[in-house]
Amino acid sequence: MPTSTNFALRFWLLTLAAFIGILWLFKPVLAPFLAGIAIAYFLEPVVTYLEKRKVPRWAGALIVLSGFIFIVVAIVLLLWPLLNSQVGALVNSLPEYITKIRFHYLPWAQDWLARFSPDDVEKIRDAATQSSGDAMGWISDTIKNIVSGGFAFIDALALSILMPVTAFHVLRDWGKLTKTVDRLIPRRHYAVIREQMAAIDETLSGFMRGQAIVCLILGFIYSTGLALNGLKYGFTVGIIAGVLTIIPYVGTVFGWATSLILACVQFDGDLLRISMVVAVFVVGHFFEAYVLTPRLVGHRVGLHPIWILFALIAGVKLMGFIGVLIAVPTAAVIGVLVRFAVRQYQDSTLYK
Repeated sequence: MPTSTNFALRFWLLTLAAFIGILWLFKPVLAPFLAGIAIAYFLEPVVTYLEKRKVPRWAGALIVLSGFIFIVVAIVLLLWPLLNSQVGALVNSLPEYITKIRFHYLPWAQDWLARFSPDDVEKIRDAATQSSGDAMGWISDTIKNIVSGGFAFIDALALSILMPVTAFHVLRDWGKLTKTVDRLIPRRHYAVIREQMAAIDETLSGFMRGQAIVCLILGFIYSTGLALNGLKYGFTVGIIAGVLTIIPYVGTVFGWATSLILACVQFDGDLLRISMVVAVFVVGHFFEAYVLTPRLVGHRVGLHPIWILFALIAGVKLMGFIGVLIAVPTAAVIGVLVRFAVRQYQDSTLYK
């Protein structure tokens, strides 16, 4: 291998190691800055559009960011009282629901278990206990990692100030930042690196912006559908399911399971009403799979749901809240680079 290639390889490996080390060293204070950069990346096309319409870059950044903050605050102020009251009422209703489940469905479960031998019943109970314990442990560990990895070190005041300030400066100086990065690209590999950076940008922007719109639409469909079907706390369940749709499968599974349990308890075995609740998620899932995702996210993104799920879990385990912020961008970068490496391999003499 030529000396220049060895030097380039060592340089990029050292650069990657330094980047990971900086992230790890400063992760307690990086959350508001990374969140601000993510917001700026999300809103950048709108600011660029205004700039093309002769609006100064700083003014466009201020207008777009102010509008974004206003919309978020308005949504929170409108939804929070309802969500808060429904969550509180659901918590207060849990003893009643547990009693109903015990009297209505426990005899049916016992009749079903009676078909098995005592040894098989004991194995089923042990498996269910272990699975539920593992699931609750994973959920609690995930929440603990997110909290301890991010917000425990940064109070809400610092986050609320630093995040919009970072987003504004990144939006205002987006052109300067991209030109600086462009000037630092090695001239010898400029075309190849630019091609891969463009592919990463297309993948990341297609997923983030498209998936955010998908979450909003599904949250509206689920919450409205469940509320119209008369399911208590259905509005809250629908909103949470829509937000969790950003994580593949999690939003759908949470919505289906929670709504089905609530419907079985509230409707006293009325199969028609229970089926109508299930139909809300059938329609939502069909709409997501065949209309929303193909049109808003697109198959060109190239991020498999399992890969995104793995990246998010790994990010939470390794770096807490910071891991959540960088999981999808890292998955997009790795996915593009792997596809590039596969193409290089298929063009090589080793493959041919």
